[in-house]
Amino acid sequence: MTGVEEQLMRALHDDHAAALWSYALHLTGGDRARAEDVVQETLLRAWRHPRVLDQSQGSARAWLFTVARRIAIDGWRSAAARSEVPTDAPPELAEPDGTERAVQGWLVAEALGELSARHREVLMLCYFHGLSVADAALRLGVAEGTVKSRTHYALRALRLIMEEKGVTP
Repeated sequence: MTGVEEQLMRALHDDHAAALWSYALHLTGGDRARAEDVVQETLLRAWRHPRVLDQSQGSARAWLFTVARRIAIDGWRSAAARSEVPTDAPPELAEPDGTERAVQGWLVAEALGELSARHREVLMLCYFHGLSVADAALRLGVAEGTVKSRTHYALRALRLIMEEKGVTP
């Protein structure tokens, strides 16, 4: 590398490295090591293409960002290819033993017990007994809008109770 090329490369780095790093970090989903690799490879390719170093024709940032994006995509593709394992037969399917479903049922039942009677009643009718809003309104003797709003607030309360128990959607 000549002295002029070295100065141009240094100027290119000084002008664009911070933005390129930020962009590469975004492309890699926050993977700092992978982002460093992307930036390094992008600057190496810029060094190999002297026309990029000459910024008299305009900013090289668009070129750098395009190259960084392509490098990240190539990395994803090669990672996907490496993680695939060809086989003649599909993997065996795990047979559910019902434990997880039983635990979930127990947690939901416990959470329903913590709801107010009105909220529990509307959820039982609409979700567990399968009644429509109109049918639930007739059974409860309230307007359909009341059933809708109670259902909304009941589900919200149920979600909060489940989150407090450590169950997240």
